[in-house]
Amino acid sequence: METHLADFIRNTQAGREADEILRKCVHCGFCSATCPTYQLFGDELDGPRGRIYLIKQMLEGAEATAKTQLHLDRCLNCRSCETTCPSGVHYARLLDIGRNVLEQRVPRGAVESLLRGTLRQLLPRRWLFGPAYRLGQWLRPLLPEMLKAKLLPYRAPGPRPLTRTQHVRSVIALAGCVQPAMAPGINAATARVLNRLGIRMIEAARAGCCGALPLHLGAEEAARRDARRNIDAWWPLLEAGAESILFTASGCGTQLRDYAHLLQDDPAYAVKAARVSLLSRDVSEVIAAEQEHLLTLLAGTPATATAHKLAFHSPCSLQHGLQIRGTVETLLSAAGFVLTPVADSHLCCGSAGAYSVLQPKIGTLLRDHKLAALCADQPAAIATANIGCLAHLQSGTALPVRHWIEYLDARLAVPVAG
Repeated sequence: METHLADFIRNTQAGREADEILRKCVHCGFCSATCPTYQLFGDELDGPRGRIYLIKQMLEGAEATAKTQLHLDRCLNCRSCETTCPSGVHYARLLDIGRNVLEQRVPRGAVESLLRGTLRQLLPRRWLFGPAYRLGQWLRPLLPEMLKAKLLPYRAPGPRPLTRTQHVRSVIALAGCVQPAMAPGINAATARVLNRLGIRMIEAARAGCCGALPLHLGAEEAARRDARRNIDAWWPLLEAGAESILFTASGCGTQLRDYAHLLQDDPAYAVKAARVSLLSRDVSEVIAAEQEHLLTLLAGTPATATAHKLAFHSPCSLQHGLQIRGTVETLLSAAGFVLTPVADSHLCCGSAGAYSVLQPKIGTLLRDHKLAALCADQPAAIATANIGCLAHLQSGTALPVRHWIEYLDARLAVPVAG
C-alpha cells in the first residue's frame, strides 16, 4: 500500500512504524472473513481493511471525524485478522497508533469521557477495585441486572502452598489488577499445581496492572508507568534466579510480551523490558514443559474429576495475540477431560478488556454467539484462559465457567505441602 504520511507524524517513531505496517497491506481482504464485527455488520469500515484505510487517511492528514472514531471504537482488537493475514500486517499496533492520534483530535462526549476515565482509574488499581467489587458482591441482590451480571459469585480460593516450601526452581506470577478480586482461586490453583511439579510460585507485592487496560483506553503513558513499576518489582527476583514471569490471564500476557516495544525508547528500561518480554510465559507453556512429570502425577490420582465434558474457550489473546494453540487442549485431554467441539472457535466472545462495558450491545451479541457454539454439544462446564472472558461468558450462562487451571488442579487433587 502506497503511503504519504503527514508532517505531524512522518518523522516520529510511531509514524515510521505505521508506514512500515501500512506498506505491508496488499488489500487482499482475507482478514474480513475472520473479523467478528465485519461478520455482524457487513460494513467494510467495520473490518480490518476498512479500518486500515481510515487510519491511513488520518495519518496522511485527512480530518479525523466521529465516523472514524465510531469504527475504530467498534474494533475488539482480537487480532484474528493478524492470524489470517498472509502479509504479516501488525494490525494491533497500527490500531494503537491510530487510536492515540484519534484521542487527540476527536473529543468525546461528557458521559463517555466519564465512563472511560472511571474505567481507566478504577480497574487497574487493585486497592480500589477490590473493595468496590466486594461491596458489589455484598449488595448483589439490590443491583440492577446489568451490574449484577458482571459480578462473579464468590468462591473461596483454597489454600496455597506454604511460603516456606522449598523448591530449587521458582517463577514469578503476575497477580494482576481485577483477577485477585474476581477470581482469587485462579492463581491459588496455579500455585498448587506448580508446587506439585516442583516449582515455587512467587507474587511480587509491588507489581500490579500489566498496563493493557490503560493502553487500550488511550492512556499510553500510564501503561508505560505500569510496565516500569512491574519491572522494578520483578527485577530483584529475576536476578535471584526466577526462571520466568508467569501469567494466568492471556490478555495480560500479550501486554507483557509487548513490554520490549512499549519501552524501546526508554534508556533506563529498554534492556530490562526486553528481558521481561523474553521471559514471560503463559501458565500453559510452563506446565506443558513439565508434561512428562504431570502424566506421572495424573497416573497416581483418581479420575473421578473427569466424569464430565468440558468446552474449552480459547481467548483471542491466547490464540491470536500469543499464538498459543492446542496447548491447553492437550493438557486437559491428557488429564482425561473430554473436550467438546466448538464451531468458529477463532471468533471473539465480545469481552475484549473493557469492550463489553463500552460496547455492551455488540459485546452481548458476540457473547451469545460464542455461548451457543460452546454449549452446542452439551458440556457440563466451560473452561477458558482469561479472566475477562471468564466473567463475560459467565454472565450469559448457568453453566460453570472456570479457568482451565482450576479444573486441572481439581483433577490432581493436590495436597498442600507442609
